[in-house]
Amino acid sequence: MEKIRIGIIFGGQSAEHEVSLMSASSIIKIIDKSKFDVLKIGITKDGRWHLYFGDVENIENGQWINQAVPAFIVPDPSRKYMITLQNGIETRYPIDVFFPVLHGPRGEDGTLQGIFELMNIPYVSCGVTSSALCMDKVYTKKILKNEGLPVADFKVYFKKDLLLEINAIIREIEESLGFPCFVKPANLGSSIGITKAHNKEELKDALFLASEYDTKIIVEKFIPAREIEVSVLGNENPIASLPGEIIPSNEFYDYTAKYFDGGKSKLLIPAPLAKEETEKVKDLAVKAFKALDCSGMARVDFLLSKVTGIFYINELNTIPGFTKISMYPKLWEASGLSYKDLIEKLIELAFEKYREKQALKLY
Repeated sequence: MEKIRIGIIFGGQSAEHEVSLMSASSIIKIIDKSKFDVLKIGITKDGRWHLYFGDVENIENGQWINQAVPAFIVPDPSRKYMITLQNGIETRYPIDVFFPVLHGPRGEDGTLQGIFELMNIPYVSCGVTSSALCMDKVYTKKILKNEGLPVADFKVYFKKDLLLEINAIIREIEESLGFPCFVKPANLGSSIGITKAHNKEELKDALFLASEYDTKIIVEKFIPAREIEVSVLGNENPIASLPGEIIPSNEFYDYTAKYFDGGKSKLLIPAPLAKEETEKVKDLAVKAFKALDCSGMARVDFLLSKVTGIFYINELNTIPGFTKISMYPKLWEASGLSYKDLIEKLIELAFEKYREKQALKLY
């Protein structure tokens, strides 16, 4: 059987560049080489594309760029390949399916997915619209709220207004949401740029910190809660994994607690929930997935109120962390789907979605 050529894309221009390197390395190491021919595609922090032919170990430590060859793709359906130009010689590397492992803006937000659509090529992950909506925490919450799904109260502000209206903004937040509250860039992941503000001074600093990462800022009401996550997999008929619970080493599950706390944060898989709670959160995860028109995969993050017992949907990650110790694959492993089989299932779903689109008159 002829191997499938899969282009695994890593790196990218977001603040989650290093996280992407870890995720992609894990996938490349475990993917079945007897079925898949892997083309390693790296994007630098300044947005330059390369093909990398060296050892996978050098991806995670960032040394891959020293052995990479500049490359590019053309958003043309007749050119389903990567191109290199060396000494005036063009070399083409055909691709059957893309597997973007890019977290955050310019990778997870629909921009890259738009290129794949123009190429008319299969790709793993959600489509353009759902990727963009899930990347933007504001629109995620607005849509979920409109669908009658539970989300915490929130306010939205813009970077341009901070210098002119900072005191009025702080006063409004204090009156409507109270302290503590969470301040976040609207479009980012891995808890980068997020602050739990306990007072006016911390809130002011938090607003300006978030504005360093995005022009739009979301401020959310604090809910004393347990952090529950569910992995969802599928296209038109998605299924949910067993839920997991995070016990963060810090006050909340921030960037340091996620990736650099030496294993102090705990992942409880499955989450210690009553049977009816497990079924409830799985059902909500699938409903959120469908409400935002997701496909392929997404990790749905919840807050389970310690006061009311209500599950609040916090956010959806359409390209979640994908190392062997990341929550998304670990939840599926606990649900009976191995890491290697999960990768193959995602690729299968990419081809399934592609075939369905080809049957439309648009194509």
